[in-house]
Amino acid sequence: MVQQDVTPIPAESIHHWDHEADVVIAGYGVAGAAAAVEAVAAGADVLVLERTGSWGGAAAMAGGFIYLGGGTALQRACGFDDSVADMTAYLNAAMGPGADADRIADYCEGSVEHFDWLVSCGVPFKAEFFGEPGWEPMGDQGLMYSGGENAHPFNTIARPAPRGHVPQMADKKQGEASAGFMLMKPLVETATAGGARGLFDVRVQSLVVAPDGRVVGIRARQYGGDVTIRARRGVVLATGSFAYNDAMVAQYAPRISGRPAASIEQHDGQGIRMAQALGADLAHMDATEVAIFIDPQQLVRGILVNGRGQRFVAEDTYPGRVGQATLYHQDNTAYLVIDGAAQEEAMASASPQLMMRPPTWVCDTVAELEQEMGLAPGSLQSTVASYNEAAERREDPLLHKKAQWLKPIGSPVGAVDLRESTGGFTLGGLKTTLDAEVLDVSGQPIAGLYAAGRSASGLAAWGYASGISLGDGSFYGRRAGRHAAKG
Repeated sequence: MVQQDVTPIPAESIHHWDHEADVVIAGYGVAGAAAAVEAVAAGADVLVLERTGSWGGAAAMAGGFIYLGGGTALQRACGFDDSVADMTAYLNAAMGPGADADRIADYCEGSVEHFDWLVSCGVPFKAEFFGEPGWEPMGDQGLMYSGGENAHPFNTIARPAPRGHVPQMADKKQGEASAGFMLMKPLVETATAGGARGLFDVRVQSLVVAPDGRVVGIRARQYGGDVTIRARRGVVLATGSFAYNDAMVAQYAPRISGRPAASIEQHDGQGIRMAQALGADLAHMDATEVAIFIDPQQLVRGILVNGRGQRFVAEDTYPGRVGQATLYHQDNTAYLVIDGAAQEEAMASASPQLMMRPPTWVCDTVAELEQEMGLAPGSLQSTVASYNEAAERREDPLLHKKAQWLKPIGSPVGAVDLRESTGGFTLGGLKTTLDAEVLDVSGQPIAGLYAAGRSASGLAAWGYASGISLGDGSFYGRRAGRHAAKG
């Protein structure tokens, strides 16, 4: 990928503006749509620039989780009592080292109001809880655990509550149509009804800057020609992550180089680079979400071991945490050991077969399996013997997997080779204030410039839970739109 020139353009060099608005938003995903809704509600004339031919971005193709809590109407309707304090305690632990405690507190305090706002925009939620292991609900249920809140150690830190809020999609087809579409469609319709305009097939190139340093517009390309767009009050960058910029990934997050997942090719870091060219600061650029490509219905019924035949993570925790532990702490080497009965049970579950994996090896005994896998003699045998002895008592003193999933491993026994079975997307981006103002390297806001979504650094540092991206993208997208409209 050839890096495009992102050098800022002096405003005085532009003699004609092709388009103009009070607030110009780059990117029509969840952050851009939320920014547009709030900006038009504040009385601004809004223009949203979108690189593709339609709104949606990565959000429209996502599973649709929005991480919310603190006692939302949906949580209450499903019989769960949650508090801001419990949500805050969980996120401070789960978002990893370096997570912004002030941002987490701010997000948790506003979470119930944000849910109500989504509903007011027409986003539908079905008051039904999905309690099975899975990457997302099998049907149109509106609530599930999406971050391992009820797994060790988080269930010892805060009272568990499911916080994965999923928009309802009546004709949901996993892997095809997603609940993310049912998040985006009402937001775009609300923005459009308020007067927001969309301009499509526009690739943003550089920021336009006034002599006093204020961002006053964008230069872009459309249909092979240059276009200039004036922003009378502010520019909002909502252009997504840098997961598909090979050079940036190699520089900042090399461990996921060559294995992007759950992202789209338009996430090329352009908005981040445009702001960097003005001296914008960055945060958590090495942080990533990491998926492991296997069905959670299989994970919980087996034991996950590393290249030394040892368990290293509770199999019933959030699968994204399993992926991170595998990639970053086990050299991307993991094997799921599962017996025939457990494999059949997983295959018979309600889960679709998208990520069900057949065993790579099947043997009559653990000793034979260990040899077939090429593990050190006695290593896997010792691990399985220890696990089985405790599982007979419905205990897991090593990793504290929940009792409902503890069952001795029998015969025949197999193992799924999960080496190189991870992929992810980047979480770092522009450093912003809680009002979504982009900060420069000296810690000062860059006048007229705002950012939200994965082009900005949000709640996640070295941890993740499904729904964080759509959650903080829409939450701080609103802030960006509201403050940009003030000028």
